[in-house]
Amino acid sequence: MNRIEKVFQNLHQHNEKAFVPYIMAGDGSLETLAEKITFLEKAGATAIEIGIPFSDPVADGPVIQQAGIRALEAGTTLRSVLAKVAEIRPIVHIPLIFMTYMNPIMAYGIGNFISEASKSGIDGLILPDVPLEEEEMIAPIADRAGIEIIRLVTLTSPLERISAIASKGKGFLYAVTVNGITGARKEFKDELGRHLEKVKDVSPIPVLAGFGISEPEHVKEMNQHCDGVIVGSKIIELFQSGELAKIEELIASSKIEEIKL
Repeated sequence: MNRIEKVFQNLHQHNEKAFVPYIMAGDGSLETLAEKITFLEKAGATAIEIGIPFSDPVADGPVIQQAGIRALEAGTTLRSVLAKVAEIRPIVHIPLIFMTYMNPIMAYGIGNFISEASKSGIDGLILPDVPLEEEEMIAPIADRAGIEIIRLVTLTSPLERISAIASKGKGFLYAVTVNGITGARKEFKDELGRHLEKVKDVSPIPVLAGFGISEPEHVKEMNQHCDGVIVGSKIIELFQSGELAKIEELIASSKIEEIKL
């Protein structure tokens, strides 16, 4: 059983919610990656999403784009990230998930990438530019290596398609909460809760909400309708400003039981 499956099985048994923070590998230098990952694990993160810097990140908003630019300017490469994760993996117990695009993987070689990612201890892949119809180029290879493909569904995805996408995975389903790119939002549309509940109804695997979540109140609100959250831009901002206590507060907000709104 993949680490992602195990951790969600444990959450389910204890009726707990997931919190998955996103960080950009190489932002602030690749040497800070171990420090960030171990901090997040100690703070209570369920798993960690590690972004691979890329020059054309179509799904990312300005905060993550700028983090990627800083990482690229610092000389971060896919090869160097794989090597660094391999160093860190022995001291980290929670799942590690790469978020990347297909161009860097294809340039590296799909088979080589999956092999090296597996050796480095990567548990999952998020590939926002690979639709269900095209994932055969990588999904079977990843599956054989024990790496889970984390698939995304959007607000405009029909329930039939959501059901088809969810049926392919064993880890969790990434439910995008806004129409557009990543980035912190002040509020979400009222119908989002109903949408997340519909996604949960058709998904045989846990459903996590992501894109735009930036405040403890957002975490608590989303957790009323799904199995946890993914937080990216806000985590990057808080690391950059050194506000580690606020990161701990965000993660802790997922552990607090709230009365139904």
